[in-house]
Amino acid sequence: MKKSRLVTRALLAAVAALPWAVGRGEDAPKDPTVDEIVARTNLVSYYQGADGRAKVAMKIVDAEGRERNREFTILRWDQADLKAPDAGKDAKASSPFCGEQKFYVYFERPADVNKMAFLVHKHLDKDDDRWLYLPALDLVKRIASTDKWTSFVGSHFFYEDVSGRNVNDDAHELVAAETNDTYYVLKNTPKDPKSVEFAYFKMWIHRKTFVVVQTSFFDAQDKEYRRYNALGVQTIQGFPTVVKSRMTDLASKAYTELEYKDVTYNVGVPEEVFTERYLRNAPRDFLK
Repeated sequence: MKKSRLVTRALLAAVAALPWAVGRGEDAPKDPTVDEIVARTNLVSYYQGADGRAKVAMKIVDAEGRERNREFTILRWDQADLKAPDAGKDAKASSPFCGEQKFYVYFERPADVNKMAFLVHKHLDKDDDRWLYLPALDLVKRIASTDKWTSFVGSHFFYEDVSGRNVNDDAHELVAAETNDTYYVLKNTPKDPKSVEFAYFKMWIHRKTFVVVQTSFFDAQDKEYRRYNALGVQTIQGFPTVVKSRMTDLASKAYTELEYKDVTYNVGVPEEVFTERYLRNAPRDFLK
C-alpha cells in the first residue's frame, strides 16, 4: 500500500474521532492535534454533504482597476464513504468523508466563455485529472499536472485552488506563536518543493467552524506574495459555507472575487455527469 494512502487513512481516522456537531453551534475540541485540524479543515473546505451545487459570479480586477466578469455553475460529487463501508445505503448522505472527488464547472457568461466547461477528477494518491472544453474550437483539452498552478480562466485563482490541494502533498505544523483563541494558524510546507511555485503557505482557520478565513503564500525569502480571504460565511443546510472570497496578487494589488449564490448540498448529482461526454453536452437538469 502506498504511503500516501496510509496517510489518508490516518486523516480519515482523525476525522472520525471528532465530534461532528463542531461548526454547528457547539464548542470545538479543546486540544485537537495538527492532523485533526488538517482533516476537519479539508472536510469543511471541500467535502461537506455528499455532493453540491453553486452559482458563482467571478469579478476579475487588474492592476489598473479594469474589471471583467464571469458567471458559472459548479457541481461536485464525492465518492462513497471509505471509512464507513457497512453503514448502509444512507451513509453517503449522512456521514462526512474525504475520498475521491469530481468537479464540473460550466460557464454561462460572458458570451466568449459561454458553454465552456471544466472537469476535475480529484485523486488521493496521484495527480488529479483535469480537462477543459473550448466550444469555439469544439476541443477537449487535457490540462497537464504541471499546469495546476496556472491561472484559472484568466483569474487570480489557480486550477488547484478550484478543486483543492491534496493534504498529503504538504508537511503541516501549528504556528503556536500566531495561534490564538479565535484561529489556529498552520504552516504548510510542500514535500516536493520543485512541484510548486511557493516555498510554503499559512492558513488561518476559525477554531469553531474550521473555515479557512485566510491563506497566505510565501516565497523562498519569506515574502508573502499571494493571499486568499474569505469575505463572507453563512450556514447553509447546517454547513458553514464561504459565500464570498477573494484572491489577491499582493505585488500588483490585482484581485479576483468569487460570490457564491444558490448553494445547495446533497443535490443527488449522478457520477456519470462528471465524464468527457458532458463537457460537450451540458447536464442542464443539474445546472438549473
